[in-house]
Amino acid sequence: MDTRRLFRISATALVAAGLLLSGCSSDSASGAGTGTRTGAGSTAEPAALKKFYGQKLAWRSCGAAGFDCATMKAPLDYAKPDGTEISLAVARKKATGPGKRLGSLQVNPGGPGGSAIGYLQAYAGIGYPAPVRARYDMVAVDPRGVADSEPVECLTGKEMDAYTQVDQTPDDPREETLLTTSFKKFAAGCEKRSAKILPHVSTVDAARDMDIFRAALGDKKLTYVGASYGTFLGATYAELFPGNTGRLVLDGAMDPSLPARELNRDQTAGFETAFTSFAADCVKRKDCPLGTKSVADVGARMKAFFTALDAKPVATGETRRLTESLATTGVIAAMYDESTWPQLREALTTAMAGDGSALLGLADSYYERDGDGTYANLMFANSAVNCLDLPPAFSGPAEVTAALPSFEQASPVFGEGLAWASLNCAYWPTKATGTAHRIEAKGAAPIVVVGTTRDPATPYKWAVSLADQLSSATLLTYDGDGHTAYGRGSDCIDTAINTYLLEGTPPKPATKCS
Repeated sequence: MDTRRLFRISATALVAAGLLLSGCSSDSASGAGTGTRTGAGSTAEPAALKKFYGQKLAWRSCGAAGFDCATMKAPLDYAKPDGTEISLAVARKKATGPGKRLGSLQVNPGGPGGSAIGYLQAYAGIGYPAPVRARYDMVAVDPRGVADSEPVECLTGKEMDAYTQVDQTPDDPREETLLTTSFKKFAAGCEKRSAKILPHVSTVDAARDMDIFRAALGDKKLTYVGASYGTFLGATYAELFPGNTGRLVLDGAMDPSLPARELNRDQTAGFETAFTSFAADCVKRKDCPLGTKSVADVGARMKAFFTALDAKPVATGETRRLTESLATTGVIAAMYDESTWPQLREALTTAMAGDGSALLGLADSYYERDGDGTYANLMFANSAVNCLDLPPAFSGPAEVTAALPSFEQASPVFGEGLAWASLNCAYWPTKATGTAHRIEAKGAAPIVVVGTTRDPATPYKWAVSLADQLSSATLLTYDGDGHTAYGRGSDCIDTAINTYLLEGTPPKPATKCS
């Protein structure tokens, strides 16, 4: 799906997957002394990176009580470790006790582009199960290009407002040109404002940074919980450093073996699955604004509403109007967590009555737009990482047009818009350095891969595939709705993951929770 889109309803919700997930090339991990794959059981540190691996972090209090922050140094280009250095923001919350400290637990909420420090301070450091927080220092590093770690910048707030309103279901050549021009302006803005960092924000680079952070923390092995895109980051780490891999939880898994177009099409089907689940719930309720006749009728009415907005946007009480593209974003936003469905029903009801403000609010939360019109850098980093990790899904409009039938088959409601949204990396100024490939991570310690059966952004079959690829993985299944599973209300899931993190015992094969 569209790399421009990422969702965070609240500070306590998991940052969801970037909507074009990424892959990396095992070839890009090669090179003596630059983060080379370590052998099974090895904890060797490349000699050329000794000054980075041996650095001492100067911790200081920051944010809420109990949290510390520091700055970590890393090479801008791992192929030139004696060249330019960059500064990465890191944070921790020390283990609370009781019980023997088990080390550090790194967390990443996904994206790419989600702030790991923001997630740590708003959720993981205070909301993860108490037994886990008692035994581990909870830690995070904002990946390079993200938040406080050399952030990628692309557009001003006003420019982003215009970008998010561009019609993503072009009806004629003129509208196609407007859409492709918006992608080109976005890419040019990133190159203008972030040329230095742009070629060096790949997932491989971020995984190497994680290993430096592990060493700086004094941990022999990495213990890690990664959600959504964070699962690809964790799997990449295991591939690069199998001997340094400890207890890894990969929740809401992506499949690194798939090329961009197939990833996007799978995600499109995933959002259709989630919408069907929403529709099945909606038709049972008297306040369903899309009717109570059937699931198929709800889908048809939703599509008809989008078409109506394409012709005539709805007022929102501000200068921006609710366009088809913004409304689609708002609906997609609510697919990530079933607890948001009542909010979506209300937002659709008011929008259909002529007030699009609530649905616009859902879209703004997705894009991380503040009330003053400023945007977090999440969308910029999201595109920068994705477009570097995989070759583009499409090279131009003609390829999108040819692929439309398959996308619309995957999702009658969202397919057309998500196919066109997948075009953005075609105009990226930095050539992709990664390619899709299987990740086996031979020699890594046992890894737990978690999949949710009706996950909208990371379809369940991706978790099945990743668990099959990783040589030491166990698949843990959550039969339910929403994006990711840990900490979302399933005692079965939480108990299995807590046991693994605290005792090192993965769940039994084929464990399924509800």
